[in-house]
Amino acid sequence: MQEDHLRESDILTSAFPTTQSTWNFSHCSENATICKGTSCLKPTDDFNKVLSLILSTVLTIMLALVMFSMGCNVELKKFLGHIKRPWGIIVGILCQFGIMPLLGFTLAFVFNVLPIQAVAVIIMGCCPGGTASNILAYWLDGDMDLSISMTTCSTLLAMGMMPLCIFVYTRIWTDFDSIYIPYDSIGISLVALVIPVSFGIFFKHQWPRLAKIILKIGSISGGILIVIIAVVGGILYQSSWTITPELWIIGTIFPAAGYSLGFFLARIAGQSWHRCRTVALETGMQNSQLCTTIVQLSFSQEQLALMFTFPLIYSIFQIAFAAIILGGKLPCPNCCLEECGQNFHLSNTKPNNGLQPPSMLCCKSVFVNLSKIKMHGLQLPELPN
Repeated sequence: MQEDHLRESDILTSAFPTTQSTWNFSHCSENATICKGTSCLKPTDDFNKVLSLILSTVLTIMLALVMFSMGCNVELKKFLGHIKRPWGIIVGILCQFGIMPLLGFTLAFVFNVLPIQAVAVIIMGCCPGGTASNILAYWLDGDMDLSISMTTCSTLLAMGMMPLCIFVYTRIWTDFDSIYIPYDSIGISLVALVIPVSFGIFFKHQWPRLAKIILKIGSISGGILIVIIAVVGGILYQSSWTITPELWIIGTIFPAAGYSLGFFLARIAGQSWHRCRTVALETGMQNSQLCTTIVQLSFSQEQLALMFTFPLIYSIFQIAFAAIILGGKLPCPNCCLEECGQNFHLSNTKPNNGLQPPSMLCCKSVFVNLSKIKMHGLQLPELPN
């Protein structure tokens, strides 16, 4: 392909062919925080430093508290069980570093986006799972022990798998040496995940009743944190919201396909329903902040105008699809009560059937009024491991 051999400067020139181009960065400060195409807001250096410090400090503290609360829902015995019998983790890792990079490459190739944009799509597919998947796994009644172990393992393996996947899938569009892998950021993400969760596990072991209260508070705070990150990212990085339709389409298809493929592959591997949901979340929910860091450190300001918005688009749609899944999971307790009673009867009379009826999952949800179930003389069965 002739276009593949163009220099990056030629790519930018062809993307902005007119005289007095709308995208004029000649007056933009390198330290500009907010960019709106023709005009860049150029805050003082002190403003940039203060704003960056406040945002990073607040988000870091909130994230640590949320992950501490998520750790309060982890049982050490089950967590170690996933490490000893890592079938769920293996399926998730294969989806994370096998399916997602290949899917990103396929979408970028099929929609024939600019090479610099294709690189952004592939980098997103090569990122490990983010902590948002742990929060959503809780709300969707996923396997929290599996979710946190998968996030930890994928972040640890990202040290080697990210460079390998980026090298394999981006070589037809760009030179691998031009892409900077922020190993320090990956290490910080790993530490920020492991330490709070470890304290949460210990806290639950010592004070189980208080841990339940902290878990409820943290789960709500986690939802608020996800919204804050999305809003702040959209406000601070308005560099190129007027982008090509192809990137919007890819940003919509990519997370949806990741969720779907992760779920079906886990189901084919014989995982239970709540583990399938967990693997699906870990597959489609990428660490978009890490992708943003990579493109910021690897490309110039002019190139960022073409590619920087994609991580934000992906973040929006991965949260939107997760919200749709969550909304579709909330049935009316009254209308499903009779059906759940039949499922409980089947579960009690056939304890070795090895299957968990999908409709029974709704009755484990925190949104179901358990008192109504007890009034009918029903008991909740144990979920299979």
